[in-house]
Amino acid sequence: MVTGNGFTPPGWPSAVFPPGASGWEASAAAFLFDCCPADLRAYRVLRNHPVVLAQFAKRFVTGQCTTIAEGLAEVRVSLGREVPPEVIEAAAQAWLRQGAQLELTRRAVGLVDDALRGARFVPKLEPGARPVKKG
Repeated sequence: MVTGNGFTPPGWPSAVFPPGASGWEASAAAFLFDCCPADLRAYRVLRNHPVVLAQFAKRFVTGQCTTIAEGLAEVRVSLGREVPPEVIEAAAQAWLRQGAQLELTRRAVGLVDDALRGARFVPKLEPGARPVKKG
C-alpha cells in the first residue's frame, strides 16, 4: 500500500504514518505505547526516543505471544477437572484468537522498529508481473 510520502509493507499498522511522512515518528510512538503497559508512558527516555520504546514494545508483545502459547498448551490439563469440556474448548478458542491478533501486532511492532532503525520498504513485483514501461 502506498500512502502519504512512502510505501508501507503488508502488516504496517494503520495508525502509523509511513516513514518520512510528517509526524510519522509521533504516530509510531503512540502505536508502540499502546502495545505496552500504560505505566511505561511515565519514562521520559521512552517518550523521547522511539527506537528505545520499540525495543520495549517488541519485548512486551513477544512475552505476550509466549504466554498465549503456554496458556493454550496447558488449558485442557489445568482446567480439565474444573469446568465442562465446552468451556475448555471456548477457552482454547479464545487463546487461539488472541494469539493470532498478537502475532499481527508482533509483526507490526517489528516493522515499525525496523523503520525507526532506518529500514526503507520498497514494493515487490508479484510473480509474473512486469514493470510498466514509461515513455
